Amino acid sequence: MAVSDVAGSQSRYDAVLVGAGIMSATLAALLHELDPELRLLMVERLQAPGLESSAAQNNAGTGHAANCELNYTPRQPDGSVATAKALAINAAFERSLEFWASLTEKGKLLPQQFLHLVPHISVVFGDADLPFLHQRFQQLSALPAFASMQWSTDSAELAEWMPLVMEGRANAESVAATCIKRGTDVDFGLLTRAYLESLQASGALELSCGCEVVHLHRLGKHQWNLDLKHSSGSRSVQTSFVFLGAGGGALPLLQRSGIPEAAAYAGFPVSGQWLVCSEPVLTTRHHAKVYGKAKVGAPPMSVPHLDSRWIDGCRSLLFGPYAGFSSKFLKQGSRLDLLRSVRRSNFRSMLEVGFKNFDLVTYLISELQQSEKDRFETLKEFLPNAQLNDWKLSVAGQRVQIIKRTAEGGRLQMGTEVVSAQDGSLAALLGASPGASTAVTIMLEVLQRCWSKRMASESWQQRLRKLLPSYGRDPNFDPLLLLDMRQRSNTLLGLG
Repeated sequence: MAVSDVAGSQSRYDAVLVGAGIMSATLAALLHELDPELRLLMVERLQAPGLESSAAQNNAGTGHAANCELNYTPRQPDGSVATAKALAINAAFERSLEFWASLTEKGKLLPQQFLHLVPHISVVFGDADLPFLHQRFQQLSALPAFASMQWSTDSAELAEWMPLVMEGRANAESVAATCIKRGTDVDFGLLTRAYLESLQASGALELSCGCEVVHLHRLGKHQWNLDLKHSSGSRSVQTSFVFLGAGGGALPLLQRSGIPEAAAYAGFPVSGQWLVCSEPVLTTRHHAKVYGKAKVGAPPMSVPHLDSRWIDGCRSLLFGPYAGFSSKFLKQGSRLDLLRSVRRSNFRSMLEVGFKNFDLVTYLISELQQSEKDRFETLKEFLPNAQLNDWKLSVAGQRVQIIKRTAEGGRLQMGTEVVSAQDGSLAALLGASPGASTAVTIMLEVLQRCWSKRMASESWQQRLRKLLPSYGRDPNFDPLLLLDMRQRSNTLLGLG
């Protein structure tokens, strides 16, 4: 073989994944399980994987299963709550657990490193919100997915569930809560690195850190060229499939790809802050993720919560989020990111969203004006006996909310969305929570869109059913399937 042929084969990959976070790592793991012969390249602009949105200190670490997040069950005009989104998120998280259980069974993951069992609690204070929480409890607990949900207004029982929340609270104050004990805390940064270590050990994945995509363009149908810049030099690689899983950095790359589908999208960055406590006398007494209700007029992203966390194996408490604003699309990005993302095709949508979501603008302004005292007063609504010296402010990761051009005008979308080229040769993931928790389901959507022929093949179907025993079935319509999934995951992941 000629030297040029060798060089050419070394620059060609079956898939190039941009961004070494939980999304790209999940997709790489799935691709490898479906075809171990695939040659994969992952490109990361930072010096190590999992340092942006997937890093434990940059997110809440909640295994989002809709157990406690009140924004997933909005109240309807007739007084009932909508449950469709909660059911979808719960099923998606069960699919993630199922995948982790299979890799654990294969000896490729150690769940005790990144996964911890911790109750998920919803709480409301005062008489006004009790009917909403009780209605939510009645509707959800009637469904198999949430049948284990408990309800209480008994102060003694609530003190067992969340002692720090109840201490120092006036006896006359009405408090109600629901609890699901099979909740989780997930260190998505550790999980990302565990995926990648296994893939690198297999020889299937080349991980290039400190490497940035400076240009990407089509070479022809189902062929892309990416120009990469590294501290040691530059190189070009070719592939038939590109995945843009770079968190907030995915939108600029999607725009630079030139695919027509990108024109409909813009993004609005929102930064976050947490109050963090590492005092053992407190961290050992609180063992739950306690989610409250957003204040009237506040957007869903402002739901306050007090979380037990395990970061790099150490216990801590986290309270927030407190929203902030930065024009960066990544925590370690450029202040010009927002400006550079503005196009003629998305400018009108951005203006329309600004007018339609004035409550969000007002909320961000009020958050930016908060002093240390203001933030602490918000904490004391949850923890009446909190002491300021026990808590430190920590800056979380950047989230870029999706702005989409629709027939009805610009729309601000919460959650995540897959955007793909018509020929399936490129896909990008935009948006934020509950993304990481539902990564397996989202990446299966990417595979279905972009690898449809392989996904339909008998060999891939067999491997999928072995990897995900529930594949092709919906646990929300099959209680016995849900029970089987949970028993298997509990046994293999230690969640019993």
